[in-house]
Amino acid sequence: MKYADITKFWLPRHVLPFFIFIAGFLLLMPVEVLGDTESQESHSVSLADVRRGERFFKGLLPFNREHQACASCHNLSPTDTLNWNPSAYELAQKFLTRDINEFRNAVMQPSGAKMTASHQGFVLEDEDLGHIKAYLDDMAMKGPESTKPTFFNLLIFLGLGLILTWALVEMLFLRKIRYKFIPVLLFLGAFGAQAQMVITDAIRLGRQKAYAPDQPIKFSHAVHVGEQGIDCMYCHTTADHSKSAGLPATDLCMNCHVLIREGTNSGKFEIAKIIESHETGDPIEWTRIHNLPEHVFFSHAVHVGAAKLDCASCHGPVEEMHVMRQHSDLSMGWCVNCHRDTQVDFNDNGYYDTYIKLHEQMKAGEIDTIRAVDTGANDCMRCHY
Repeated sequence: MKYADITKFWLPRHVLPFFIFIAGFLLLMPVEVLGDTESQESHSVSLADVRRGERFFKGLLPFNREHQACASCHNLSPTDTLNWNPSAYELAQKFLTRDINEFRNAVMQPSGAKMTASHQGFVLEDEDLGHIKAYLDDMAMKGPESTKPTFFNLLIFLGLGLILTWALVEMLFLRKIRYKFIPVLLFLGAFGAQAQMVITDAIRLGRQKAYAPDQPIKFSHAVHVGEQGIDCMYCHTTADHSKSAGLPATDLCMNCHVLIREGTNSGKFEIAKIIESHETGDPIEWTRIHNLPEHVFFSHAVHVGAAKLDCASCHGPVEEMHVMRQHSDLSMGWCVNCHRDTQVDFNDNGYYDTYIKLHEQMKAGEIDTIRAVDTGANDCMRCHY
């Protein structure tokens, strides 16, 4: 066999997969395994200390552990329900610039009744505490552990694509299956399922119903509105006369928290963020939850101030929400239907004084109910101009 024939046969089938495997291994290998010499030399702790601290934090060490693992209270990744305890990353940020003595005191002699109860019975040596702090310091510098995306729907879509392709090839070329209706049914079923997935995701595009992002402070509407009875307008002061409902300034929070420095559920950690914002003058960067497309105009003044709508009409039962979430999908169809169904507080409302014809019809008894759609609420130019 000639050399050219050998390379033609042997190289693609044996050498090329080997090089692909090596390249993939190097790309996927963590940086610390390859050895980031500069970063390791710049830290006073070794990678082994960080890894050991991670095991202690997650409860893998010590083997005879009788107390709860740190990660059981201080979550490493976002959760669906409100965890009143500070996350691991928040702890890492707080103690990054503090020495081991302050960290030891916070763990072994915590302040607040809740933390004291949860840390009761902790038995950790100074060396172990040092490893845990090394792990948290490393987390503070690198950032929180990222949540890996799931590709379940994508795999289903690709699987359906394979079935569809096979059924099409079978019908047009192979024709080996005796019962011809089988590939036809598989083709129609796979195509229909794929079409439904595409249509469903296309409809959801730009919508974020049930969106509940993590906020810089664990603020619970269930506590403030539901338990304490604080009115929405106390915090969202511009909702009745401005386009936006507005977010409360830290000074407004301090009206209560100048005295209340420890929460029943959260202890002092969360309220301390408000105090720090007040003392430093740095505003709290809340994450916006209800987002509309840029081509849509919406005014809280019209809906709250003029139409006298209750906040729950759009935002749902916020008094039950520990974690604030988007209650409605805020789609155009949802808005249009609301305008068709909602009865307007028409009489004795100065906003509607200019609707003379409707007032005349009401007095004449021609109509007895005015709905938002009757005032032109569904005219395209009201929201898209």
